[in-house]
Amino acid sequence: MKPALAWLASFRLRLLFRGAFLALALAVVAMAVTVLQEEKQRSYDNYQASLGKTKEQIVARLHHPAGQLALLNPRRDARAASAGQPVVLPYSAIDFDDQNKVQNAVEMAGCLVQYPQSGSLCVAIGNNPWAGGFIYAAGTFASGPLLAHRIGDEILDGAHRLRVTVNLRGQTYRWLAPFEPQAGNGKWEGQRGRFTGYVEQDGRDYTGAKPVREFRGWVWQDGHCLKNSQAGNDETCARKSFFSLRLPVDVLRDALFLRDKPIWPPPDLDQFKVRVEVLAPGEEGTLFDSSRPGAVPPFSLDSLGGLLLSGESLSIRRADARDTEIIQLAGRDEALEQSSPLLTRLIRRLPVESLEAPVVELADEVTTPLGNYRILLKGDARSVNKVLSAVATRVSWFVGAMLGAIGLAWLVIEIGIIRRIAQLTRRTRGLSKSVHADGGLDAYDLADLRGHDELGILATGLNDLLRRVKEDVEREKIRAAQEKDMWHAVGHEIMSPLQSLLALHGSADDPSQRYISRMQQAVRVLYGSASPSEAFESSRLNVAAIDLAGFAANVAANAGIAEVRYVGSSEVLLVRADEFPLEDVFAHVLKNADRHRISGTPIVIDLTSSDSTATVSIFNSGPAIPDELLERIFEYGVSEQPTSGNRGQGLFVARTYMAKMGGTITANNIDDGVRFELALPRLIG
Repeated sequence: MKPALAWLASFRLRLLFRGAFLALALAVVAMAVTVLQEEKQRSYDNYQASLGKTKEQIVARLHHPAGQLALLNPRRDARAASAGQPVVLPYSAIDFDDQNKVQNAVEMAGCLVQYPQSGSLCVAIGNNPWAGGFIYAAGTFASGPLLAHRIGDEILDGAHRLRVTVNLRGQTYRWLAPFEPQAGNGKWEGQRGRFTGYVEQDGRDYTGAKPVREFRGWVWQDGHCLKNSQAGNDETCARKSFFSLRLPVDVLRDALFLRDKPIWPPPDLDQFKVRVEVLAPGEEGTLFDSSRPGAVPPFSLDSLGGLLLSGESLSIRRADARDTEIIQLAGRDEALEQSSPLLTRLIRRLPVESLEAPVVELADEVTTPLGNYRILLKGDARSVNKVLSAVATRVSWFVGAMLGAIGLAWLVIEIGIIRRIAQLTRRTRGLSKSVHADGGLDAYDLADLRGHDELGILATGLNDLLRRVKEDVEREKIRAAQEKDMWHAVGHEIMSPLQSLLALHGSADDPSQRYISRMQQAVRVLYGSASPSEAFESSRLNVAAIDLAGFAANVAANAGIAEVRYVGSSEVLLVRADEFPLEDVFAHVLKNADRHRISGTPIVIDLTSSDSTATVSIFNSGPAIPDELLERIFEYGVSEQPTSGNRGQGLFVARTYMAKMGGTITANNIDDGVRFELALPRLIG
């Protein structure tokens, strides 16, 4: 087999499994993206159709009398309706004394504000200023049989009565209108009559008070009991009454007739406030109050905002020369589910075919008695992306679960089979060249399993590894035995002459005796050890009291190196140390300083102390030690100049001896050279 094909065959199992799982994961992602694109296309098509239907609904509502009422009163909202603000009717006036006509007019106009307990009220003005400038009020209330005001009785609170309050242009009008019955025509099963209006007074006595001529009020009470309020017999049960009022307002009427072309409707119509109360006889309380909470307003232009979606806007303008905008509505941004930003960007980039422009505009017109209105509905089809993104985020958990299942299956096979085979393959290729073992390998024979696939490579590598390990074991045994014999021989041959020299120079006054003793100690440390580093680390020191000041001065004087100066104090400074190893420490540091100092410059030895520590500083002028070597130069075998024959042993020995004496040694770069600091604990007492 060719080398290239053999290399590819070694990976074919991994490529097969990983490729299959990768293709499966890509298929799931592609399926999800395709479904998203189809849903986006369908959503965009549905949105454009829905926007057209929304426009048709808006136009249909505005063509209805309730919609035309809303167009004539664009600033009316729920708060204004419940506060009794009059509206402009699509009619010039109301035939207030005919129940059917009044009831049809207010119901068709859609101006009734609904209240609890069968109550309702519509407060309005006509759209024609020449109809007299009256305010109309019509509505319903529930009560028992109406009690009438007796003619000649000047106390009005013995009958059912209306209290009407009108506030406009800084003035307040109050009327109190008791019920007065009228004879039936034979067809009406309930009660009917009129409300005669009096200007309300502070007291109960209305002696001499005259009715307001222009105040007109009618009431028709149904003869059937209300099903949800029936109590007692049929004569006392609650019934529904419908009333109609025409309120004369002098300020409004005077303003109309004093001008040739009055402004109508009044520009301050939104400031008018009308309150209607239906009072029960005596102390029975109020049956109906238009200021009571819980009022449900009729249709207004604000209600059209509920038809708009997020991103849509509705503008209604007058179709005249002024082109005045009467209302601008925007779809409310609904709080959607949290969506993924990644999915949102993906959906935004998916192409759709039928979308010509993201912003769609639809226009139409509506005609009212007071003019025409132009409607412009705008929609942003891109808002569909938000909804689709929220749905896609929710569904993405299922896609994520599928991908997770695929990933889990791949992980099981990868860790359980492929990863183990791959690790064994990588290790066997290297182990055959770098690992050595000892014994018990003759029983393994993998020659029959060799081949070009992954298991074959594994078998070939293990077979070569076992063969090489067997050879290396034999060589290692021979080398170790030879090295041990060599150290024994060297130690034996050196110790004998040193013993003879010590006999010749054994006197304490002989300077040679000190150096011979140091050599004997060094040989004893190394004798019989497998390596120098292990020998130094396993050596034992005899720690005693030493005068460090005198010791440092003596080392400087007898160092055998030119220009070594001691500048420290000469006072006795006792430390705990072993004399010979400490001298070796000084010797190694001084040799290192001499090797790196600038020619002609001195090596300066200084001594300082604190309460617990004595520190010797050895300084030389020369190049700085590289930062990456400041800590490593004290490791065995690390040298700044490995090519010059230095083995990196001196500073390792210095640090080892200092540690065994309880001290430390450090190196620091200073401005013009290098300073080594030897710190030893002081001997106190």
